Amino acid sequence: MTITIGVHASNPSLYHLYHLTRHGFAQQELEPLGESVAFHPYSNGVRTGELLSRGVIDFGGTGSTPPVTAQAAGHDLVYTAVSAPRPEHGALLVPEDSPLRTAADLKGRTVHLAIGSWQTHLIAKALDDAGLSYADDITAERSTEHSEQLLRTGAVAAWVAQGPQLAAARRTGGLRTLIRTGDVITDRSVFFTRRALAEQRPEIIDALTRALRRADDWAAAHPRDAARIASADLGGTVDDWESALSALPWRIEEVGDAFLAEQQEAADIFHRTGFIERPVTVAHAVAHAPAKAV
Repeated sequence: MTITIGVHASNPSLYHLYHLTRHGFAQQELEPLGESVAFHPYSNGVRTGELLSRGVIDFGGTGSTPPVTAQAAGHDLVYTAVSAPRPEHGALLVPEDSPLRTAADLKGRTVHLAIGSWQTHLIAKALDDAGLSYADDITAERSTEHSEQLLRTGAVAAWVAQGPQLAAARRTGGLRTLIRTGDVITDRSVFFTRRALAEQRPEIIDALTRALRRADDWAAAHPRDAARIASADLGGTVDDWESALSALPWRIEEVGDAFLAEQQEAADIFHRTGFIERPVTVAHAVAHAPAKAV
């Protein structure tokens, strides 16, 4: 059997696991189980639930929002692991001279963000905490390569930046943080799979989690080398990538009650604002223990 791992640039752990195939982290963990490994690169992490359900991939990872929207779409997924919190992974930026001071000041404004990613969770939760609605009180537009320029010229009021884009924007100056991610959500990387694989072959999930930890350990110990890989592949300067990657925790943790509660809160906000069409019970995305023989 070949285990296919989905990989996209927005999930740092999977991205570096893929680019470190020369070290064989995934292969070394799966081969003792009689399994081979393949990677399936794709560009949009929001599609992860769909790709799992179609059998294109067996294992994937995103930020906090895509598994909730995948559940809402009827995909039977199971959470397998999460990263430690990433409080400095991103931020909502405004111009230094902007009159906006709190999330409540976003009412009636246009905000650029990666819609459907963890950034939707960030903005929806910040607005909800301020008594506002993601659906009704702002105009959410999808970020583009021109978002920073549009922010600086006043064409949009705020922009959620992350990774090397955030590092570059801060290095350039002229912008300030309106909402710090860690003040609103934990912003974890989230890893998940199909229920059948999680419940019938839990040893494979354990092996994949060990592989992720090994890749994370490498990236934490070699931030400059990790930055060079990302810069050569995705653009941006090595320095900005190193700043961004050094801000990540590079630690994989078990799925816990606090994480599930935060995901449920996000799901409830998304449903209340119409971002998802039906309610989601996040606890359903947990593997059932194998039945004991009688």
